[in-house]
Amino acid sequence: MTEPTNGMIPALPGDDKIPEELAVEVRRLAHDLSNALEIIAQTSYLLSTADLKEPAKDWLEMLDSGVQKALELNIALRTYIKQHTSS
Repeated sequence: MTEPTNGMIPALPGDDKIPEELAVEVRRLAHDLSNALEIIAQTSYLLSTADLKEPAKDWLEMLDSGVQKALELNIALRTYIKQHTSS
């Protein structure tokens, strides 16, 4: 396995591209993941506007931290796909 390009997703050797049939499916999955993450991110935001008491405030902070990490990973995945596909 080659070294990761961004610390998260391994690089393909050389200028290799993801095969088109696979790229279509991976792009579809990444798009669906983005949609699901958007729902989670918006729900987390809406919960942050509520008057939460302990320990719910702590749980919301943990949720928000996980949401932010998932969004960063999704961006890294979409960037990787874009860099390694023809279209």
